[in-house]
Amino acid sequence: MRGKPTGLKKIAVVDFDVHHGNGTQDIFWDEPDLFFASSHQYPHYPGTGATEDTGGHNNVVNVPLPPGTGGGAFRKAFERDILPALDSFAPELILVSAGFDAHKDDPLSDMGLEEDDFFWVTRQILSVAHRHADGRVVSALEGGYNLRALGASAAAHVKALMKG
Repeated sequence: MRGKPTGLKKIAVVDFDVHHGNGTQDIFWDEPDLFFASSHQYPHYPGTGATEDTGGHNNVVNVPLPPGTGGGAFRKAFERDILPALDSFAPELILVSAGFDAHKDDPLSDMGLEEDDFFWVTRQILSVAHRHADGRVVSALEGGYNLRALGASAAAHVKALMKG
């Protein structure tokens, strides 16, 4: 990073938790300089995050995924819907809501993601950050309820972040 990131105007949040980020979406909805993207299992709690929910300024991308979605379909959804929209938004900072409860071994979901999928999505987000945000990414842990899967998934995510 070249210096202190002051005066940033365009901020994005990318959420790959098994649950829809309804609170973040509500906050971002009417803010044209904020972007929110969520991949999440649907139907699942909280029952929000329909594809047609696109925000007040077309600044929200929701990718509801059916139970049983594995890594291939997850990656295709990101490549088709989230990554192009994120790239087009050209954020100056990307915040990641890193939820590892979409792991195939997590007891709270019916998703089929594995550690390599979390590594891959992190690398894709970083690629956009390098193009538009001088590499600025901040990640926050969201969910994960199988301790072995959580640890392995978080380690894959951090490994991807460390590669920059």
